[in-house]
Amino acid sequence: MSEKGTISIHTENIFPIIKKFLYSDHEIFLRELVSNAVDATQKLKRLSSLGEISEEIGDTTVEVSFDKEKKTITVSDKGIGMTADEIKKYINQIAFSGATEFVEKFKDKGDAKDIIGKFGLGFYSAFMVAKEVEIISKSYQDGTEAARWVCDGSTEYEITEATKESRGTDIILHVADDSEEFLDEWKLKSILDKYCRFLPVPIKFGTKDEQIEDGKDDEGKPKYKTETKDRIINDTDPLWTKSPSELKDEDYLKFYKELYPMSEDPLFWIHLNVDYPFNLTGILYFPKVKNDFEVQKNKIQLYSRQVFITDEVKDVVPEFLMLLHGVIDSPDIPLNVSRSYLQSDGNVKKINNHITKKVADKLDELFKSDRNSYQDKWSDIGVFVKYGMLSEDKFYDKAKNFALFTNTEGEFFTMDEYKAKVEVNQKDKDNNVIYVYTTDPGKQDTYIQVAKNKGYDVLLLDGVLDSHYVNFLEQKLENTQLKRVDADTIEKLIDKDEKIESVLSADEEEKVKGIFEKAVANPRMNISVNSLSPDDMPVTITMSEFMRRMKDMAKNGGGQYAMMGNMPDQFELSVNGNHSIVGKILRAKKEDKKVQLAKQAYDLAMLSQNMLTGKDLTNFIKRSIELAAE
Repeated sequence: MSEKGTISIHTENIFPIIKKFLYSDHEIFLRELVSNAVDATQKLKRLSSLGEISEEIGDTTVEVSFDKEKKTITVSDKGIGMTADEIKKYINQIAFSGATEFVEKFKDKGDAKDIIGKFGLGFYSAFMVAKEVEIISKSYQDGTEAARWVCDGSTEYEITEATKESRGTDIILHVADDSEEFLDEWKLKSILDKYCRFLPVPIKFGTKDEQIEDGKDDEGKPKYKTETKDRIINDTDPLWTKSPSELKDEDYLKFYKELYPMSEDPLFWIHLNVDYPFNLTGILYFPKVKNDFEVQKNKIQLYSRQVFITDEVKDVVPEFLMLLHGVIDSPDIPLNVSRSYLQSDGNVKKINNHITKKVADKLDELFKSDRNSYQDKWSDIGVFVKYGMLSEDKFYDKAKNFALFTNTEGEFFTMDEYKAKVEVNQKDKDNNVIYVYTTDPGKQDTYIQVAKNKGYDVLLLDGVLDSHYVNFLEQKLENTQLKRVDADTIEKLIDKDEKIESVLSADEEEKVKGIFEKAVANPRMNISVNSLSPDDMPVTITMSEFMRRMKDMAKNGGGQYAMMGNMPDQFELSVNGNHSIVGKILRAKKEDKKVQLAKQAYDLAMLSQNMLTGKDLTNFIKRSIELAAE
């Protein structure tokens, strides 16, 4: 018997549409065909468990093979199979899914939804690489005949009887000339490794030769023989499908190494296992974070029923947790997802919120159960926590209890603890608590020591996100300002409205200012003479907190601040009128001596900011030697 017909579709030719819009990546065809084979196999197992099949179902391995000479790729399963009528129904009538009928029939018998097969468009992805596709299938039902379906990519097909002894389906792709790259063992293996390495049914691809011991020779040495074995390329029972109670730390670490062979061990992990109001399993690992965010991203793999979908999970996982590594698996996310789908789907939003909550709960638990261990990991954990606080208010509400401040003494404080530590001594005249911070303790040490001499504490905020975090904290913390330790003289940094009498007259201050203007000769230095403590530096160079933040934003974010990045730096140069060096400058008899001493004091201030380089540094060294020799 032979039957010819036209595929029931609502457009003249669906195949260009499939190629252009449905699947942008041609290698997806193998994922779709193997997934269909797995679905057909799981349907068979389900029917067997429901008593619909009396005999043993035996081996259910799915096989993928290719023939370079014949230019074919074959995907074979030992699953439920199809009759000729079912082929016409499920393959020809694209709009009708075989899954619909299957679920309807077994909807009252448990978890049929979990093993829906996606016949239809998934199958038609084969035409992305094939000029002709054959189906040879035999149903599991007794007394049915095998059938062969063939189509050359047009809307016409042919169905004939076929010879096939065992149940299941063979999909044979006759590869098109422009897709012969797929007739390659390494290429096919890499696609299977990417998409199918955790499928729940064994997948066989090719064979491998193993040397096994075969007795001893006359000298008692072991003999070996070559044995050819099937190459099963997948782990049918991956770690995330197991119960956390049956797993040990070494199991999680071993799985992490399988996913990321070249990575350091993670800090810790979260095992996700949710079945209501949506289905979600997975394991998320906290890696040791490097400063390059982009290198860290796209390490979470998204699966649907153990079929790999993508590692671009931006809309499934909160933005700040893109730095995590691991696996998420949810049957509520379809195989073929678009960005617009992910952004609008209700289940995806629920998954996103749940992951945020689970991460916050895990961090809170770690902090409360072993604070010392948590503090030891803070240099890595802190990036996640700060990123999350910056990104999501819900996370901030939880994280403010376990987010830590670190000071230059290496001490750790929660937000509440730190406020209690500094609010008495570091309040300004307007009743604002001032948090003094450093972004580079080495370069800013002079300023740090001046602050400490005043009894002030200095926070360490030198991370990749901290320029944003500083602004954020000021918005969140009431009556609190953050100022970098070198943003002003210490008296103005925390202005307590305490006046220090000047030893200079107004006329002397003008003279000092004029001498320094001549010595500095730099229009980017705004020079002022101030009455500070005699113990403070004779000259202090600062950049205002506002100006520095604008420059940081221009460097990190661009946008409306981009123009700031191109503007020359402007500095405040504060001369301490009460310092003994200033008195010495005024007492010098010769004008050039006054300028030389002023230049020396200025260069010392430049040196403390790491701003003295090249010829200026050489001249400073020569001048220092001359002054020391006098």
